[in-house]
Amino acid sequence: MSFSTNVKEELCRGALSRKCCARAEAYGVLLFCHTFDTSGIKIVTGSPAFARRLPELFKRAFRVSFDRLPEAGSGKKTFQISAPEKLSAIRETYGSDPAGSLALHINYAVLEEEHCRTAFLRGAFLAGGSVSDPAKGYHLELVTSHYSVSRELAALLPEAGFTPKQTTRKANYVTYFKSSETIADFLTALGAPISAMELINAKLEKHLRGSVNRRVNCDSANLDKAVDAALEQVEAIERFARTRGLDALPDKLRQTAELRLAHPELTLSQLSALFDPPVTKSCLNHRLRKLMELAGEG
Repeated sequence: MSFSTNVKEELCRGALSRKCCARAEAYGVLLFCHTFDTSGIKIVTGSPAFARRLPELFKRAFRVSFDRLPEAGSGKKTFQISAPEKLSAIRETYGSDPAGSLALHINYAVLEEEHCRTAFLRGAFLAGGSVSDPAKGYHLELVTSHYSVSRELAALLPEAGFTPKQTTRKANYVTYFKSSETIADFLTALGAPISAMELINAKLEKHLRGSVNRRVNCDSANLDKAVDAALEQVEAIERFARTRGLDALPDKLRQTAELRLAHPELTLSQLSALFDPPVTKSCLNHRLRKLMELAGEG
């Protein structure tokens, strides 16, 4: 399952306790679903958990049932209401004149309480929201086909502590977040703390992997430099040995030359430990530079 599907499944585990919150959640669903106008309601979802929740939600919020339910085994689940009396009851719930046109705005009177605002946002995400897999990137969006709803949502979210960005996509209006911290806080607020923790863990894992890769790359680069330096030292010592012979060197330099020739793969730290008594890395580096200077003179 996708990360979005998992999030929606977690959100749907919450009980439909308060009637006011059920109405607020259903309000979010209606304003962000496929169709909500004077001709009817059409909700399409690929989330099995949301599909199971919808009938109970509408019964709790409006005491109505759907006129059309999804066919068994279908992938995308479609729910529809077209009966005039049901549409009238739903419109009256949100303060719309049943005989007039349906002006789609967010009725803030329905969202006076914080728990109702949270329920509304949860419904909006369940119907028109998605969130990317945090292993790939950070993007959460809420999509509606209603311009005024989108603008009013952008004014509502800062009151809950979230500052969204907005754009358009074809005929839809998109409200979105790109910050991983904001997305995690938003999911927690909606009622999906486990998903929020998964997102945080994914970010930490990516950060850790990045740090390890940088360290490995750095160590690899340092190792390459050490290997190149050791090869230069070996070549210089061999050149000196051919032209003048190692016996011409002072004892300490001869011992250094012999150990380097015998152990070309060792780092300076490893090589310095082979001396009896051991020498410091700085001392060994000084001796090797001297050997290279003598080889250059020869």
